[in-house]
Amino acid sequence: MKTKKTLGNWQEKIAGKYPLMIAGPCSAETEYQVLKTAHQLANDPRIQVFRAGVWKPRTRPGNFEGHGEKALPWLKKVKEETGLKVAIEIANAEHARMALENDIDILWIGARTSVNPFAVQEIANTIKNTDKIVLIKNPINPDLSLWIGAVERFFQAGIQNLGVIHRGFSNFRPGNYRNEPQWQIALRFKKEYPNIPIILDPSHICGRRDCIDEMSQTALDLKYHGFMIETHISPDEAWSDAKQQITPTRLKEIITKLCLRKQQFQDPDAIDKINFYRKQINQLDDELIKLLSERMELAQNIGKLKKTKNVAVLQENRWGEIMNRAIENGKKVKLSKKFIEKIFSAIHQESIEKQEIILHHKKLSDK
Repeated sequence: MKTKKTLGNWQEKIAGKYPLMIAGPCSAETEYQVLKTAHQLANDPRIQVFRAGVWKPRTRPGNFEGHGEKALPWLKKVKEETGLKVAIEIANAEHARMALENDIDILWIGARTSVNPFAVQEIANTIKNTDKIVLIKNPINPDLSLWIGAVERFFQAGIQNLGVIHRGFSNFRPGNYRNEPQWQIALRFKKEYPNIPIILDPSHICGRRDCIDEMSQTALDLKYHGFMIETHISPDEAWSDAKQQITPTRLKEIITKLCLRKQQFQDPDAIDKINFYRKQINQLDDELIKLLSERMELAQNIGKLKKTKNVAVLQENRWGEIMNRAIENGKKVKLSKKFIEKIFSAIHQESIEKQEIILHHKKLSDK
């Protein structure tokens, strides 16, 4: 997307002075559950949009996959009875067509759909030049270009009311969260397109209800524009994703406790201290880069030796030895296993790539 112009001011029009708050159940289970939840949310002016999953893309068959078109009239009733705007996920052109016919206000593209450019383009073509608000969740894999590409397809289809949802990225190993936040990817998007509202989905990042408040405060500190939080009248009885849903009462408690923090230090003493600490960090960063460079030189020397002796680059036993040693040393200085694994996995991958270049250099040059 070539332009960085403001794509409408839809977020401010809906939320006013508040952050945009989208709340509602993971799935629209029954008309009673939808309307009961919506009415409990609607009595708080800080909540502006009701969300509910109508079509549910499930990882495995046999789970509840939503009522589909049957549930759309329930959302029309929510609009009529509460005045809340309504939002649903759409995954294909047919979903988009039905959403338009039923006057759904906000359409979001899920993580499993945003990863597929063909599906995204079909949806964009279906809602071309409408004034609907379209929110694009980040793809399940940490691919910033793919996320931006999905946004560009809607922009090129004449959709001006665009936003994105940060819902975290899938892990290949168990971690603290259902989906890793990887804040740096979302912040790179925010820096690239500062005029496109970015909304946090802490429910899908956390995968459990106990860290939604902490995750939301972090997003507010990072100047996110709003939140999408799964809210259910009886979360433990929910038909899908029960562990990550909260009650409307709990949501209101979280909203009340959120606080706007200063972005900069203001008193001179604190400014002096932070500048002193930052200078020390800069010095340590310089040393880290120098040490990493020296380590890569040693890795390249090993690569040359492997090439001479016709030995494979990847040595699984050696990698296990390096990682175990690093984790044990990390424990001694109170560095988490997760942090050590991330750092050393990146270092190991860079070492492999440098050795691969050496090993295949002659073949590449021959081509």
